[in-house]
Amino acid sequence: MEGIQVVASLMAIAARTAPKAAGKDFVVVETLDGNVLQELADEMLAFGERTGKANFDRDGENVRRSEAVVLVGIKDAKVAGLNCGACGFDKCLKTNTFEKEFSGPQCAYRLLDMGIALGSAVKIASDLNVDNRIMYRIGVVAREMGLIDADFVMGIPLSATGKNIYFDR
Repeated sequence: MEGIQVVASLMAIAARTAPKAAGKDFVVVETLDGNVLQELADEMLAFGERTGKANFDRDGENVRRSEAVVLVGIKDAKVAGLNCGACGFDKCLKTNTFEKEFSGPQCAYRLLDMGIALGSAVKIASDLNVDNRIMYRIGVVAREMGLIDADFVMGIPLSATGKNIYFDR
């Protein structure tokens, strides 16, 4: 649906222009649609089976039924340098010193930047009556597939049907 593509573009703008700590921008945004959504859904199901982690199948089926997915992440985010301890360490550490589903550790302020970007994006979708839900599982697999170059990422699937497909699952 053409309207969903317009909403996804507006969401990307909202995420891009969201406020960031100290004006430093490490947020990255990608929009997915078409056949790549089916590939992403298949890979999410496979990831769940391979790792034994729950609900990758459920969320993958949501992606399969979606018209677009907006990915929001952070890449090469430098620490804020406040030694605040919010990341769990006494002093700011070098980011991305370990690798799991995402690279870490990440500065809490940069994660807040990403959260504000996500909130700005979903607000646009909500204002325009497009169903959506922030899903970490999408980010895990999209990152693994190389659909976005980010260290930490979340996905926002989009749908416009008579019933919100992301609830009552």
